[in-house]
Amino acid sequence: MNISVKELAAYFDHTLLRPNVVGTEIDTLCSEAAEFGFRTVCVNPIWVPQAVARLEDSAVEVCSVIGFPLGQHTQDIKAREASAAVAAGAREIDMVIRLDALLSGDHQTVRDDITAVVEASYPALVKVILETCYLTDDLKRQACKLSVEAGAAFVKTSTGFGSGGASIDDIRLMRTEVGPHFGVNASGGIRSCTDALALIEAGASRLGASASVSIVQDMAATGCP
Repeated sequence: MNISVKELAAYFDHTLLRPNVVGTEIDTLCSEAAEFGFRTVCVNPIWVPQAVARLEDSAVEVCSVIGFPLGQHTQDIKAREASAAVAAGAREIDMVIRLDALLSGDHQTVRDDITAVVEASYPALVKVILETCYLTDDLKRQACKLSVEAGAAFVKTSTGFGSGGASIDDIRLMRTEVGPHFGVNASGGIRSCTDALALIEAGASRLGASASVSIVQDMAATGCP
């Protein structure tokens, strides 16, 4: 794949979502994102104000996770959490889908849950985390359809807390389902430039990773053979 290091870096949501994160790590995350030209930093809601302040003079935007990592918050709590994150400066919102409702065939609840977050997040864009490791292919397709119908901007594979992460097959399936212009975010288990390029080739328009720095450094050093 013919892509420069700078172009690859611009695909990344530089992610730090561990429960034991401290403020100095957020500062480092933001400094790395600005240095390497990542698209966003992705942080838990409590860190949004600090990340926004640290990135004020850069082109990097702040993404926050909502209903994370289980998706089992009530709809009103998810909407309020999203609204607060946007008010604090987040420009992208990654929400976790209601897996219980999806698995039970309750499509209306899934759609309403996403719609509530989309409306509460305006004008920030919303990515819907499907947690594909728990879904059949048919349910992945249904989740993509519901996300599009509800007004989201992206579908995303994984939280990184489930039993599996992004796969080539899932990205191809999701891209086929949502079409060429909707966002597809590969996240979970991306550790090398080879992984990253293969996922982009399969249809990913964004990559979520905590190993973003080592991935772009690897490509700069080796050309990612």
